[in-house]
Amino acid sequence: MKIAITGKGGVGKTTIAGTLAWIFAGKFRVFAIDADPDMNLASSIGIEEEITPISQMRDIIRERTGAEPGSSFGEVFKLNPRISDLPDSLSIQHPRRPNLRVMVMGTVEHGGDGCVCPASVLLKALLRHLILRKDEMVILDMEAGIEHLGRRTAESVDLMVVVVEPGLKSLETASRIKKLAADIGVKRLMAIINKVSGKEDEEFMRERLEEAGIDVLGCVPADKTVVAADMRGEPLAMHPESAAFRAIREISERIASMER
Repeated sequence: MKIAITGKGGVGKTTIAGTLAWIFAGKFRVFAIDADPDMNLASSIGIEEEITPISQMRDIIRERTGAEPGSSFGEVFKLNPRISDLPDSLSIQHPRRPNLRVMVMGTVEHGGDGCVCPASVLLKALLRHLILRKDEMVILDMEAGIEHLGRRTAESVDLMVVVVEPGLKSLETASRIKKLAADIGVKRLMAIINKVSGKEDEEFMRERLEEAGIDVLGCVPADKTVVAADMRGEPLAMHPESAAFRAIREISERIASMER
């Protein structure tokens, strides 16, 4: 199953993405892909070593595309580089969760590196390969904008999850993502309501999401354990007794029961 997780910054999507990846790795081989420019997914599941983003691997980019990273728009390079061997070689195996591998995509951020450049071509090809061809479960921690998925890739995502928190700004972002998702062919989009402080929060968000035409996959309560674990650099999964972890585990069971 291929799951893309998105939402406004600060809503907790990386914690949810990482915790889902950890839970699913108990039964499946999982690739957790950090496609967010903030690149916090690895630390959210307890990987302490520094990981070089693929976008900064100049030798790999040069070898596979035939062009120097940062080269100008007019330079000739391969638009369909060979990448089938890269998911295993460029990902990190979790030291305590053997079925879980993490890959950090990175972002194209230097002047002159536009949408069509060697680095971005390699990243898009790798993402497309993971979603279209890999048999493993793939969980993508994405930035709020989803246009970079591309139509063909997005059509193969089994589920797009928008993480929201109580508040109108988060709902506005969810509505924009819903429109973008429809534009590029995402067939199933649902929401997780995070940081819920009580029944009033939940009812408000459920009502507004229903008005927006977005089904709710589940709710995760506001939980001090999440903050405490983050301050200690621990994954939430190390606290299975916490209310937040239990809620995410229930959500994982609902996802596992869905038809692809």
